[in-house]
Amino acid sequence: MLKIAIIAVMAVFLALPLKNSKPEFGTIIIICGCILILGCAVTKIGGIIDVVAGVKKYMGDEAVYLGILMKIIAITYIAEFGAAICRDSGYSAIGNQVEFFGKIMILSVSMPIITTLLETISSIMRK
Repeated sequence: MLKIAIIAVMAVFLALPLKNSKPEFGTIIIICGCILILGCAVTKIGGIIDVVAGVKKYMGDEAVYLGILMKIIAITYIAEFGAAICRDSGYSAIGNQVEFFGKIMILSVSMPIITTLLETISSIMRK
């Protein structure tokens, strides 16, 4: 975590002096800092994937829901990252659209879970 904090602070300190004179260079520095931090996060994903694979073994037929959950988490992080970059660059309208599309994708990916939930509720109510 210390490494991430140092990268973030250095990116901000490098971008701040350029904010008024050359804002486009400041934006590039911030985006590079974000990419470095994202790269550090990606290296930690291997351990998480191993744990998820172990849990999937015990879930049997229900493992499909764990895959959907992982897709939803990935969509959330990607949409948040993209929207934040757009907002930091001064384009909040496009950032909002990235978030909106992320929400639509989450809804689309989660439809099998929603359908199963509604079927379960329906079968319980019939009894």
